[in-house]
Amino acid sequence: MLRVVLITGISGSGKSVALRLLEDSGYTCVDNLPVRFLAEFIATARNDRMDRVAVAIDVRSPGELAELPAAIASLRNVGTSLRVVFLDANTDTLVQRYSESRRRHPLTQRLERNGKTPSLLDCIELERELLAPLRDQEHVIDTSSLTPGQLRAWIRDLVQADRQAILLTFESFAFKHGVPRDADLVFDVRCLPNPYYDPTLRPLTGRDAPVAAYLASFEAVGQMIEDISGFIHKWLPRYAQDTRSYLTVGIGCTGGQHRSVYIVEQLKERFSDHVPLLVRHRRQLPEEHA
Repeated sequence: MLRVVLITGISGSGKSVALRLLEDSGYTCVDNLPVRFLAEFIATARNDRMDRVAVAIDVRSPGELAELPAAIASLRNVGTSLRVVFLDANTDTLVQRYSESRRRHPLTQRLERNGKTPSLLDCIELERELLAPLRDQEHVIDTSSLTPGQLRAWIRDLVQADRQAILLTFESFAFKHGVPRDADLVFDVRCLPNPYYDPTLRPLTGRDAPVAAYLASFEAVGQMIEDISGFIHKWLPRYAQDTRSYLTVGIGCTGGQHRSVYIVEQLKERFSDHVPLLVRHRRQLPEEHA
């Protein structure tokens, strides 16, 4: 069966990194495909007996973005296995990336009026507006604080997940870096005891046994896990009934190293029978180094 991955999102959010990873993973990739050719390309790939293709579509396709949600729905209605990944990043990160690359935003020329060049912020704001309908209904990855290596790993995990059931993702993060834009539900665990203040635990993470033992010794930590787990168990079926394909649960503490990581790992065990299930840690933990 042909599997199709569609990469879209905000310019500068990492679409090229994602597409290269898919190409390296054996996908036949096409960048900047006009929306009107999407169904034709997939039909050709199916006739050629391809099993994996990936397509990138974004604001470089002038005047066609409004047609993309309908095109996606039409393909799914006829049984196409189509996973859409929407990459996003906060505005400060996008501005920094454009400054480092010295590239122009793809909307710059289209927004020029009377010889006046629009600002980068104007371009980003318009792009968010154009892509909002798609962002609201597909799986979002906020790449603001991710390294290229992390993004590649997240994309690899995502495309390997089965799409038949709702994709449940637990994600740890640091509030000092802001709430991730891809989180559907957010739980704040900063009220729990912090291993950071123990010098022997400070360099470790929530995956390490000493930190886990420390946190497990507090009744409040266990109760927090029970409450979050109970909430998700209760409401996950309703999210699935709402034709939602993805649910990302963000667990945040101050630094994203100890408490949030530990609780995400505990939730992973509690929901181990849910398929598909993904776990992400926004802080680059030692075993994630690539």
